[in-house]
Amino acid sequence: MTPSVSTLAEPTRPTVADFHRVNRGGGLFSESVSQWIGAVFALVAQRLGLRPTALTITNLILGLATSATVVALAGPVAAGDTPAWVVGLAALFGWQIAYALDCADGQLARVTGQGSAAGARVDVLCDVAAQIALVAALSAVAVAQRPETPVWLVATFAGTWMVNLVTSVMQSGPNAASMVTSTSLPVRLVKLVRDYGAVIFVAALVLAFAPALVFWVIVAFTVVNGGFLLASIAFSARASL
Repeated sequence: MTPSVSTLAEPTRPTVADFHRVNRGGGLFSESVSQWIGAVFALVAQRLGLRPTALTITNLILGLATSATVVALAGPVAAGDTPAWVVGLAALFGWQIAYALDCADGQLARVTGQGSAAGARVDVLCDVAAQIALVAALSAVAVAQRPETPVWLVATFAGTWMVNLVTSVMQSGPNAASMVTSTSLPVRLVKLVRDYGAVIFVAALVLAFAPALVFWVIVAFTVVNGGFLLASIAFSARASL
């Protein structure tokens, strides 16, 4: 029996796997967890006829709301008036869903052909705003738990945190380059320290079960991100020469 013309013309609807296939990576954790959740969100958004920017804005609102909640409850948690696990698990859920939405907007744009320069700018700007809020949340908890936390440490932590975002933007163009190109499992495991999905997962768990250790979390990431910045400068300078 010959198929009807209408059947032949019926377009194939994208699947979750189709959306995940066009993800831009982010690291072992992000690709294995966040990008898959993002693919589900992208599929739902496509079915509902939503634009990628709608996911971007939702990511921003949820990320800001979660971080603002952590900031507001930093004092009560330190005083023992609010259970740390409640705040930490709320942060875990809020930050991870916000990041998955951040993964989803790009997947949706690429699969449906709705990408645009303006949409890309909104995405980057929302990422900056969400990460500023995240840094403020972790810093507020560190100071609440340890009032003697040096101001210079908080400032350095905030400044070096943005290295990941800046280098990610720089590596998305035609002149992209990576210091470590190996994709072996040991290398990818080491790179988890710069995988945003893994970082916010660990940060939320520390908030939930050991908030006093947040001070050492910001020390660790200041060292890691500062070291990566210096290594990137050396790598790029050597390449330019």
